[in-house]
Amino acid sequence: MRKFLAYFLTFWALAVVAVVGVAGLRGSTSRKPPLEFFSDMDHQPKLRPQTTAKFAGFADGMSSRLPVPGTVARGSAFEASEFNTGKKADGSFVDAMPVPVNAALVARGRERFAIYCAPCHGAAGDGNGVTTKFGMAAVAKFHDERIIKMGDGEIYNTIANGKNLMLPYGDKLDPQDRWAVVAYVRALQLSRLGKKEEIPDAVRATLK
Repeated sequence: MRKFLAYFLTFWALAVVAVVGVAGLRGSTSRKPPLEFFSDMDHQPKLRPQTTAKFAGFADGMSSRLPVPGTVARGSAFEASEFNTGKKADGSFVDAMPVPVNAALVARGRERFAIYCAPCHGAAGDGNGVTTKFGMAAVAKFHDERIIKMGDGEIYNTIANGKNLMLPYGDKLDPQDRWAVVAYVRALQLSRLGKKEEIPDAVRATLK
C-alpha cells in the first residue's frame, strides 16, 4: 500500500509540475525570449518605417516609400471628391459634371461608349443593342424622361457601380472616361430631343 501511495504521490507531483510549467505562468512578463518549437514565420526580415534601409533597391536609402504614382489612398480627399464619386459631400448625386465638357471629351466618350455601352444600349442609346437579339429585353433607353432628368452624377455612379442587371464598369473605365461617357450620353439625348432654337446661330446655318 505504501509503495502504491508513493507512486501516486510521485505521479501527482510530476503532474503538478508539468501543469504549472506549461500553463501556470501564462500572462507573466519576462525579458527572456520564449521557447518556440514552431515559429510560424513570426521572425522575418523587415523594414521599420522612417528608418534607414540598407537595401540596394532604394536609391535614397530610406525604408518609407512615397506612394506609387497614380494610386489613391483610402479616405483621401480625392477619393471622396465629386470627380471620383459623382456625389456631393452630403451623399447626393451631383447635377452637372465636375469636368469641362469639350469636343475632345465627347469624342473620348463616344469611343468608350462604342466599346462598353453600345452592345446593350445601342449606338443611338435607344436600347436596341445587339444583346437584345439574344433575349436581353430590360435595357435602359437614354431618351426616356427618367434618364433625361437624372443628374450627371447618378449616371456616373451607374457606370462605375452598375445597377440591376448592368454590371459595374469601374474596373474598366477610370473616372475621366466615365465622365466622358456621361458627356456622350447627353450628346445622344440632345441629338434626338434637342430643339433647333438651342443650336447656336453659327452652327444652325450649316445644318440641312
